[in-house]
Amino acid sequence: MTRMLTLTAVAALTLAAGVAPALAQDFRALARQDLQAAHDELAANHPAAALPGEQSNSFRTWIDAGLADALGQADRVNSGDSHAYLMRYYGAGFRDSNISIRPTYEGLGPYFGTSWAGFTTGWRGGKYVVTHIQEGVRGTPPLGATLVDCNGTTAEDLARAKLDRWEGNLDTEAGRVTSAPYLLWNRNNPFTTGVPSLCNFQVGNSRRPREFQLRPVPVTPRALEAAYRATVYMPPATPLSVETVNGRPWLNVHSFDDTAGWDAFNAAVEGQIETLRGPQGLVIDLRAAAGTSVLSSTRRGYGLANRIWTPEFTFARQPASGAITYRATQGNRDWYASAAQRMAADPGFVAEAPEVIEQTLQIVAAFDAAIAAGQTTFTLTGTQQAPADTSAPNPVQGPVVVLVDAGCSGGCLETLDLLSKLPNVRVAGTTTATDSIFIDPTVIRLPSNYAQLSYGHKAWTGRTRANNQPYTPAQGLTYTGNPADENAVRAWVGTLFGA
Repeated sequence: MTRMLTLTAVAALTLAAGVAPALAQDFRALARQDLQAAHDELAANHPAAALPGEQSNSFRTWIDAGLADALGQADRVNSGDSHAYLMRYYGAGFRDSNISIRPTYEGLGPYFGTSWAGFTTGWRGGKYVVTHIQEGVRGTPPLGATLVDCNGTTAEDLARAKLDRWEGNLDTEAGRVTSAPYLLWNRNNPFTTGVPSLCNFQVGNSRRPREFQLRPVPVTPRALEAAYRATVYMPPATPLSVETVNGRPWLNVHSFDDTAGWDAFNAAVEGQIETLRGPQGLVIDLRAAAGTSVLSSTRRGYGLANRIWTPEFTFARQPASGAITYRATQGNRDWYASAAQRMAADPGFVAEAPEVIEQTLQIVAAFDAAIAAGQTTFTLTGTQQAPADTSAPNPVQGPVVVLVDAGCSGGCLETLDLLSKLPNVRVAGTTTATDSIFIDPTVIRLPSNYAQLSYGHKAWTGRTRANNQPYTPAQGLTYTGNPADENAVRAWVGTLFGA
C-alpha cells in the first residue's frame, strides 16, 4: 500500500498535559479540569476548527456548547466511573468516531451492570425488541416484543436520554446496535435513569400494547454477558483464522490489532492460496473487525487483499487518496516532528520504510513554511486518480462475499474501500460503523491522568467515501436474522453462493 494518508499513523504519541492535577479524590474538580483541557486541545489543533464545510459542522456546534453542557453536569461526578462517563459524553458529542475520551485504566466492560429485570433488548428493524430472557425469569415480555414506552417516555426518548453519547452514537445504525442491550439495564451511570418500573410492549399482532412491571432480578456478570452475546455479535477468542464452511474457505478477520496473530494468519492464507482462489468462492468475515496497528490497521487489510489477489491486481483498483489538509499549528507540527524522530530511532523501521521517514520530514517542512507564512491550513496532494490498470489478470476465479456488521470500524472501512471495488466481490451482512475524514490519532493524557483524549489531526479532504458514511449492504445482501446465531448466519451466507 502506498497511500500517503496512512504513513504517519505509525507513531501515535501520548503527551503529558502540562497542568497539575486536582486532588485525587475530588472527581468533580478532575472532571472540570479534564473537560476544559480536552476542549482547549481540540480548539487549538483539530482540523475541523479551521476547515469550512458540512464535515466540520458537528465539531463547531458541539465544542463550546458541549463543554457547557458537560460542565453543567460535573457536580454529579462522584467516582472514577462517573468521571469516565462524563468524559465519554463530551467526546461522543462531536459525532466523530475519531474523537474519543477514554479511561487510562480498565473501566466498565461491555457486560457490566448493577441491576436488570432479567431480559434484554436489541435493535432490530428500527425498533427495540426483546432478544434475550434469562432462564427461569417469569413475567417478562416475550421474545420479539417491541418496546413502546416506559413510565410515559417513548422508547426513542428513553434511548436518547439513557444511551446517546453515554453508550453510543444513536445517530448511527452501529451505535444503535451496540448500545441497545443497555436500554433497560442499570449501568451505574449517575447521569441517567436505572431500570424503569413500568413499560409497554407491543406483543405479536395485538393492536394494543401490554403493560409489564419490570422487577429487578439478581445480577451476575455471567448472566449479563450471556444476554449481551445473545443480542450483539461478539468475536471469538481467536480473531484470525481460516476455516472451511459449506465447502468453501472462510477467512475470519475479527481484529486489526497487532497482537491478533497476523504472522500465523498470513502464513495460513499463503499456504492455502490456490484453494482460496478456486471457483467455489470464499468468504472474508470482517464482523467486529476493529483494533489498531502500529503500521496502521489499513495496512493489515490491504496486505490480506494483496495476498489473495496479488499486489499487481489490487494496485490498479486502490481508491484515489486525493488531498490531505493539515491545520497549521505548532502542536500538530510537533506531532510530526516527534513521529519522525521515533521512526528514525527504530532500526527495523528504518530498514523497512525509509521513504515514510522522508515523507514525514517533508510534512514537517510544510508545517514550518505554512506557520511562517501565517496560514491556518495547507494541503498536500496524494494520488488524485486511481492508478493506471496494469492489465494484471484476476487470479480469483469464484465469487467473494465480504461479511460486515456494526463492529466493522476504522481500518475495516478503509479495507472495504478497496475490497468493494474488486470484481465479483459483494459486501453482505448489516450496516457498518462510520468514520470521519479527520484521521490519524493524536493521543493526549488529560490532567487527571485518569483519561486520555484521542482525535484525528488531519483531514482526508480527498477521500472518495463521504464523511461519516458507513457501508450498507445492498438489497438481497442484508442479514435480518439474529446476529448472534452463528449457524444461522453461516447458513444465510451459503445461500448467497446458491448453496
